[in-house]
Amino acid sequence: MLLFIALANSHYFLRGSSVLGGYPQDGSGVDSAVIWLLTTFVDGRAFPMFGALFGYGIARIAWRQQALGPRAVRRLLWRRSLVLVAVGFLHALLLYAGDILTAYGVLLLAGAWSVRWKDRWLLVIALLFFLLGTLPSGGSSTIGGDPPDETMLPPDVATMIVNRAQTSLYVASLGPLGFVCPFMIGLWAGRRRILEQAERYRRSLRITASVGIGAAVLGAQPISLMLAGVVTPPHQSTLEVLGPLHDATGTLGGFGYAAMLALVAVRFQARGPGTVVNAIAAAGQRSLTCYLAQSVVWALVFTPFLLDLSGTLTVTTTALLAAATWLITVVLADWMRRTERRGPFEVVIRRITYRHAPR
Repeated sequence: MLLFIALANSHYFLRGSSVLGGYPQDGSGVDSAVIWLLTTFVDGRAFPMFGALFGYGIARIAWRQQALGPRAVRRLLWRRSLVLVAVGFLHALLLYAGDILTAYGVLLLAGAWSVRWKDRWLLVIALLFFLLGTLPSGGSSTIGGDPPDETMLPPDVATMIVNRAQTSLYVASLGPLGFVCPFMIGLWAGRRRILEQAERYRRSLRITASVGIGAAVLGAQPISLMLAGVVTPPHQSTLEVLGPLHDATGTLGGFGYAAMLALVAVRFQARGPGTVVNAIAAAGQRSLTCYLAQSVVWALVFTPFLLDLSGTLTVTTTALLAAATWLITVVLADWMRRTERRGPFEVVIRRITYRHAPR
């Protein structure tokens, strides 16, 4: 998940004579191939998985704390949401304008009530927001044509603070709407511990992985081939249909990825985790710290008054930078695991969330 997040976020900083969907259109053939890979397997597919896992985790927290009673559980989740909003706002202001933590915090403010909803309501709400996301729209990021503006690449600190504060408020207001569907499905799945009991749900997970990833790959092709320069961009009215198709099938792909990884985990459990699996698991246990560490790299590399490489790096070299950044965070997380250190931001969230409750 964190690798995909790095790949999905980093290319939006790139400048070019023509930019479409966050990708410069004047690159090499290798760049076109990388664009096809990213738009097929990563863009619009990583964040739904993130949203589903977020909802899954909230379901498990609510279950572990159920002895406190419904009101106490809601207050606990509200504290967690407020710290996400605070950390996310500072993250957006100082490091990365495309922060999603604030959106998740706002979603949890309302979603704290949904942990006690009946299953059918979770599924109905998820289906409703999924269908709304398929409606023709020009708001999909996959069809946007604008190069990075001063919010992403600020010329100075004052401009950065002013512009990003406004953008963060906008994302916090509308961003949660795009994550309602995966969040609700995550809550539903978390109640059943589907990912933790993958052996029991093996058949369902196989179907979810096959259908979800298959739909994501097929549904991505109209946009992926267009952004890769294989086909000519169609009329705007057609794009307003293809963009939501890419996003909606990406939601299914997010579910498919989560199911696939649960099945992979079963295989590793059977033979025991090795060095690589332990390192990746350590990054997962410190996911917030690793996510924020990625943004430190983006800020250093792309900010105009720092290294200012947004016009120098290509799609390919940026993807390599993203993969290297992820790898470094895995190594760092594994070092923290071996030295029995928690991620600093995980410590902050736990202290605020559980200040009056057993952990």
